[in-house]
Amino acid sequence: MGNGERVDLAVNGTLMRGLELNGNLLGVGAEFVQETVTAPIYRLWSIQDVHPAMIRVAEGGAAIALEIWSVPAAGLSSILLQEPPGLCIGKVELAGAKQTLGVLGEPMLCEGQQEITQYGGWRAYIAAKLAA
Repeated sequence: MGNGERVDLAVNGTLMRGLELNGNLLGVGAEFVQETVTAPIYRLWSIQDVHPAMIRVAEGGAAIALEIWSVPAAGLSSILLQEPPGLCIGKVELAGAKQTLGVLGEPMLCEGQQEITQYGGWRAYIAAKLAA
């Protein structure tokens, strides 16, 4: 990849604007593109209320809110290495059948954790917790 190449990265948790790990994106020169949602084929879990993990499912999925960031290709590994254990980069299907790279969770990470799919996204879950 050339030095100037950029890739779109879909983020659904603490990498989003204003949240704990957003500096990891800004630190490599990533630029916010847009807010959007996934195709309705994902479920979301809260991992000890520290960060979410999103997994593609065959049934019972929902559209999950996320942000698209344009990331310098060279910075992608730096971002991934700073992610919590059990998170990985994979293909994420967005509304409208468009695919992009995005942050996903490993199924084992979600075992025994609280499912938060019904909130539609990490920000909505955190807001509901704060309001409780």
